[in-house]
Formats: sequence, C-alpha cells, structure tokens
Amino acid sequence: MADSVPELGQIPTGDFPVQTDSIKQRVEEVLLWVDSLEEKLKQVEDFYSSIGVSNSASRHVVGIRKVQQEAARREAVAAKRMNDLIRQFGTIFRQITQHKCAWPFLHPVNVQGLGLHDYYEIIDKPMDFGTIKNQMEAKDGTGYKHVMQIHADMRLVFENAMKYNEELSEVYSMAKTLLVKFEEKWVHFLPKVQEEDKIREEEEKQAAMEALIAKEASHTKTTRELSNEICNADEELEKLRHVVVERCRKITTEEKRNIGLAFLKLSPDDLQKVLSIVAQADSNFQTRAEEVNIEMDALDEPTLWRLKFFVKDALDKMKKKEEERAKTGDSKGTQNNKRNASNKLAERRAKRTRL
Repeated sequence: MADSVPELGQIPTGDFPVQTDSIKQRVEEVLLWVDSLEEKLKQVEDFYSSIGVSNSASRHVVGIRKVQQEAARREAVAAKRMNDLIRQFGTIFRQITQHKCAWPFLHPVNVQGLGLHDYYEIIDKPMDFGTIKNQMEAKDGTGYKHVMQIHADMRLVFENAMKYNEELSEVYSMAKTLLVKFEEKWVHFLPKVQEEDKIREEEEKQAAMEALIAKEASHTKTTRELSNEICNADEELEKLRHVVVERCRKITTEEKRNIGLAFLKLSPDDLQKVLSIVAQADSNFQTRAEEVNIEMDALDEPTLWRLKFFVKDALDKMKKKEEERAKTGDSKGTQNNKRNASNKLAERRAKRTRL
C-alpha cells in the first residue's frame, strides 16, 4: 500500500502568507498519493483483463496460504508415487545388471589402468551401472527425481560403449545385446510412466488454477483497500480546502479579472486543466461543450485560489520556456554571425590573391 502522507495538523500555524507554500505542498503530496493509488488500481484492472475474469465473486476463493499447503501436499504425494515407480523399475535394473553381458558396465571405466588416453575426448559423459544404482538409492535429495532420468542414463551406458569401441569388438556386441533387452522391458514399463506423467500434468493445471484464483482474491482485497485510501485522500483534500477558505482572504474582483485574462495566455493543455478544476467544484459544469463560459463570480473561494495558483505556475513555466528558447536562438545567431564573418574574410583574401 502507498505510504500515508503527513497529517493535516502538521501544517504550520501563523500568518497565512507564510503557510501558503506549506498548504500548496500538502495538496501536491495528496495528489501524488492519489496518482500512486490509481496506478495500483490500474494494475489490478489489467490483471483481471489479462485473465478474462468478469465476475470474480461467483468463483471459489482459496487463500494463498492454503494453496501453498495444498501444493506442498500434492508434491509430496507425487514424489511418493515416483519413488514407487523407481522401485518397480529396480526389477528391470537388476535383470539387466545380472545378465552375463553386464560385467564390463558394472563399474566406471578404468581409463588409466586400461590406457584409454582418448576416452574423455570421445565420451562426454561417462556412465555405469554402479553410478546409476547409487543415485537410485540416494536418500540425501541428490538421487533421481523421475524414472525417465534413469532410462536416459541406462541408454547412455550402452551408447558410450558402442561409441568408443569398434563395432566388431566384444564390448560393442555386449552393449548392443543389453540395449535390445533393456528396450524390450522398457516398452512394457513405459505405460506406467506415461500414466504418472498424465496425472502430474493434470495436478499442475489444477495447482495453477488455484494459484490464479488465490491471486485474484488477493487483488480483490487490494482493490478494496486502495478504494478506501483514495476516499481518505479525497477527505484530506477537502480538509485542505476548508483550511484555505478559513485562513485565506477573499479573492478580489481585480484578481478574478486577472485570472480570467490569464486564461487567454494558457496553452490548450493548461486550459483543459482549468476546466477540470472548475468541474471538480461544479458537477454540472460541462467541460466538453462547444463553447464554455466560466462565471468567475459563481466560483467558490477554494476553486478561485486553486485557479490563481495554477495560472501563476503555468505562466511561470511558459516564461521559463520562452527564455530558454530565446537563449538558444541567441546562441545560434552568434554562431551564424561568426560563420558569416569568416566567409567574408575568406572572400576578401581570395580577391587579393586574384589581384
């Protein structure tokens, strides 16, 4: 939520001219506060637009904490089911590793002992049955998370052997024999894996939907809180208007006339802001009519003071911009004069040369 602005009572007391800047600053603070709240409301509206929710009240609302607890429970159940699958896969693993052709692959390749100096140049990721067994039995969280990871490592054992050894070698033949047997057994086991993946996919969709609904509920709560804060900000502005009315002198007839004349000097954008200020004080005021008349005598004191401050600031800003443009123009004029003088000097020198 937005930080609260200073309390009204913090505005210093004393002569009104001394307080004018403080009150004006206070108004600007509250307006900035409202702008920040409206920006947050827009973010909430964008959220609802992005998910296409038209009637959130009719949907089942689940708390974020409950969603997190349910996600943790679902994850634990899914992990248990996967551990069961890995244990079932252990039967296939034992059948393959106990085969008469399995002995070369039971332990990591003895690269140095066998003098296989180019082994790591050919094989990117060595793998063996002993390493697979250790990961299947790991209890510290470093083991396999999915049975498909074991399948991939089993294939890697055979593929490494067939990649490094000659096709007519005994090790190549043993690896190929085991690969065929392994894939035959895997085909029968695969439907269980696919069923588990399907269950997980459905659970993930359900979890995503519950998280979305919980987030929607959170945004609904945020909307209510922001709306309350905006109302508080409006009340703060109203208090400030009363302070100004109570402590300000009345705007004179001459000042009203000067404010009206200043309107003629304002830009279209600033004029539109003037109309907005008047409309805030009079709900019946039509800002988009073809011809708009502002009755200065009909405006209340807070509105007149707001117009006075606004017109002064707008004219000051316009004056600064004109001064900056004038400085830029003078600089360009000086550069052009220097360039012209240089050109004339070059022409005179050229004439003397021709003579």
